[in-house]
Amino acid sequence: MSTQKHFAEKLLQIKALQINLQKPYVWASGWNSPVYCDNRKVLSYPHVRDFVKSELANMVLEHFPDAEVIAGVATAGIAHGVMAADLLKLPFIYVRSKPKEHGMGNQIEGVMEPGKKVVVIEDLVSTGKSSLQVVDVLREQGAEVIGMCGLFTYGFNAASEAFEKAMLPLYTISNYQALMEVAEEQKLIAPEQKASLEQWRVDPANWGK
Repeated sequence: MSTQKHFAEKLLQIKALQINLQKPYVWASGWNSPVYCDNRKVLSYPHVRDFVKSELANMVLEHFPDAEVIAGVATAGIAHGVMAADLLKLPFIYVRSKPKEHGMGNQIEGVMEPGKKVVVIEDLVSTGKSSLQVVDVLREQGAEVIGMCGLFTYGFNAASEAFEKAMLPLYTISNYQALMEVAEEQKLIAPEQKASLEQWRVDPANWGK
């Protein structure tokens, strides 16, 4: 079994990934979604947490061997980023969605030296918009962001285009395609539901309307 499918299976087991076509989940964007992903649950399961830590660290070593700093996306990417940075023995920083409203008003927490090669750790990539905002913040502060590693991506076309435009490679431990394969093998979805789930991935904004 591939790593992607193995991890999708783990996420389903701990209910970090859930599929429900009868009662779709509603995202903050207003989109209806038959799939819900909450990777924060990984932190409560030591064996899955260890797997994620190891996979993220290996991913960084394989694709970005010259990485000098690991940056987590607040808040969900912080814990996973810290674990990977600890294993890699690299400095860690994290980036807030907006500057702190008191104290120093920092948006980047930790020591960020301009010119350093940074790999960003994200928990989940949907459209890529919030993930890439973090990259913009780091680049504005002089970081050389060389890539992003995450736990899961829905594989939306919008995200692929956004990462291409930002000239930033993205690697994730698992993805929507692997989830669909596992769900089908485990008979979590009926054959007639497969087309609807694929349609959602192609056009999530209009699915279920």
